[in-house]
Amino acid sequence: MKWDPEKYSQFSTQRDRPFFDLVARIGAGDPAWVTDLGCGTGALTAVLAGRWPDAAVTGLDSSEDMVREARGMAGVPGNLTFARRSIQDWDPEPGPGVLVSNAALQWVPGHEELLERWAKQLDPGSWIAVQVPGNFGGLSHVLMRELAQTPRWEPALAGVLRGEDSVSDPERYLELLLGAGLEPDVWETSYQQVLTGEDPVLNWVRGTALRPVMDALPAADYAAFEAEYGQLLRRAYPAKAWGTVFPFRRIFMVAQKA
Repeated sequence: MKWDPEKYSQFSTQRDRPFFDLVARIGAGDPAWVTDLGCGTGALTAVLAGRWPDAAVTGLDSSEDMVREARGMAGVPGNLTFARRSIQDWDPEPGPGVLVSNAALQWVPGHEELLERWAKQLDPGSWIAVQVPGNFGGLSHVLMRELAQTPRWEPALAGVLRGEDSVSDPERYLELLLGAGLEPDVWETSYQQVLTGEDPVLNWVRGTALRPVMDALPAADYAAFEAEYGQLLRRAYPAKAWGTVFPFRRIFMVAQKA
């Protein structure tokens, strides 16, 4: 799937907040390594490199465009490197470390099995910190899937958009991590985001949820789909004098291997 670093960064203030809420709960003092799976533009990976300056910090992403953007970032700390690699192909390094994945595992089918595998592979003293969006049942996603299932779009978009099974409930993640022998802290937050500008919810999903549709349709067809979808969003998320309220649920898990 092709990503647009500039479009993804458009709402960086809102997109970055869950990252800081996540990593604030990591208690690692002096890890040997830190890996950011799905690092995107690398700006937040640099925050990890600054927090743990003695660790070998690596940002991995499957998008060539994102990795290129990350490598071109100014002022990259000396302990930070970036590489293109799929999340499924990653294995932990030796020694106590920190695995961070912020808003990436929802794109990986079967990521629960990956979490279990990593938990077994991690050396004692290591940490796992993961955040995934929990809004697949939100109106923005539901309306997109319903439109994709209409007679006009279903032939081209069948199976393209994933549903609420893209992520699990917090209780399931808690049980998974406990069963793997980790000491977990799992919670969820619903951010009441106020977006501004013209068609702000549409602009938001252009950077994330709409990417599979963009990849699946020719440019002219995508423009027609987006026009229909934009009308649905404007009715579902009416603009107020102060902006457009866009609730966004996030699921967090932080766990240590004792």
